[in-house]
Amino acid sequence: MKITIIDTACANLASLKFALDRLGFKNQISKDLKILENSDKLLLPGVGTALKAMNNLENFKLIDFIKNTQKPLLGICLGMQLLGEFSEELSQNTLNIIPFKTSKFEEKQGYALPHMGWNQVLSQHELFKGLQGGYFYFVHSYCVKLNPYTIATCEYSKPFSAAVAKDNFYGVQFHPERSAEAGELLLKNFIQNIG
Repeated sequence: MKITIIDTACANLASLKFALDRLGFKNQISKDLKILENSDKLLLPGVGTALKAMNNLENFKLIDFIKNTQKPLLGICLGMQLLGEFSEELSQNTLNIIPFKTSKFEEKQGYALPHMGWNQVLSQHELFKGLQGGYFYFVHSYCVKLNPYTIATCEYSKPFSAAVAKDNFYGVQFHPERSAEAGELLLKNFIQNIG
C-alpha cells in the first residue's frame, strides 16, 4: 500500500512520518502530483494559519488534485479545517470539500486559548473502532461547530467537532501522531479499515 503525506510546508511532517514508520507502514512525504496520484491513502497535515496553508497548496498546484481525488484522505488539525468552506482566521476561503465553517473558540472564563492538551473524544464511527471515549491531544484556537458531517465530538467550553467525514474525505482536529496508543490505533483504522 502506498501512503503519502501531502507536503503542505506548514506542519511538523516528520512526527507524522515517524508515527507511521513505528506502525510499520511504509510512507513518504511529497508534493509531487504523480506520486500523490499513485498513492492509496493520503494524509493532509497542517499547523499554523489557513492563509499560509492555502497559499502553499496553491503555489504547489495541489488544490484541484485534493478537491477531486477519489482516494481516502485524512486531514489532521489545520488539515481538517482546510476541508471546509471558510475559516474565520484571517477570513480565508478554504478547499470547500465539506460544507462547514471554522470559527474561533469564544472567550470563556476558565478556558485558556489555545485549547491545548488531552481531551476525551466520543464517536461510534469506524474510524474510531476500539476507541470509544479515547483521549487525544489537541492544540487549536479555532474549531468546527457540530454539523451533519460530524463523526466525533469533544467539549472545551462547548461541544465541537473532533472529527468530520464526507465521502472519501475525513478530518480530525487533534494530532494522532502525538496521541500515544489512541492516535496509533486511529491511524491504523484509517489505513487498514477505511476505503
